[in-house]
Amino acid sequence: MTITLITGANKGIGYETAKQLVERGHTVYVGARDTVRGEKAAADLGARFVRLDVTDDASVREALATVGAAEGRLDVLVHNAGILAAGDIDGPGALRAFDTNAVGIVRVTEAALPLLRESSNPTVVTVSSSMGSFWAVTNPERPESGLPLALYAASKAAATMLTVQYAKAHPGIKFNAVEPGATATDMTAAFGIGRPAEQSARVVVRLATLGPDAPTGTLQDENGLLRW
Repeated sequence: MTITLITGANKGIGYETAKQLVERGHTVYVGARDTVRGEKAAADLGARFVRLDVTDDASVREALATVGAAEGRLDVLVHNAGILAAGDIDGPGALRAFDTNAVGIVRVTEAALPLLRESSNPTVVTVSSSMGSFWAVTNPERPESGLPLALYAASKAAATMLTVQYAKAHPGIKFNAVEPGATATDMTAAFGIGRPAEQSARVVVRLATLGPDAPTGTLQDENGLLRW
């Protein structure tokens, strides 16, 4: 049985990723800040709920301790929690964006490493974004070049860099970042764009189910490696 933890999994891409992995036989832990929503999502999915706020060190430690006590290991970690940070560009907004989209990855990864080392095929997937790709945002042929989302883009660039650096630091664990595609979620509602979360989740699931000899330290989308 594959043990999987997904952050921000009570809705959107995280929820659909959990659903598809449960269907593949994974024991999935739905990580969510809101206990009521998280427990409902887990019950609907046939998964398990663990309260997890990626911006709170104690919450992260307690969540991973819960998984560890129940399972003794973690096979797959999906960093899905994130915010768009599309409001005013100021210090508090920047701190919130980076705390959720980048520092949260550090908190959860560091807490999860001891459990990941107990797995025979440890895998970490970061739901990043092509908005964090220098290549994409400076390419006039790409839609990213026309989207003014400074804090989101910068924090997702940090998320991808963290993925690469963790891959270098821990060669026994696969770390890959993914651009799931423009998706219709609560985050993108103001833009009125995106495909169903179910489709984008398939891209995440592909990276979450890689074999032991798969690449590590990459940013990928549904077409393969993505320049950044």
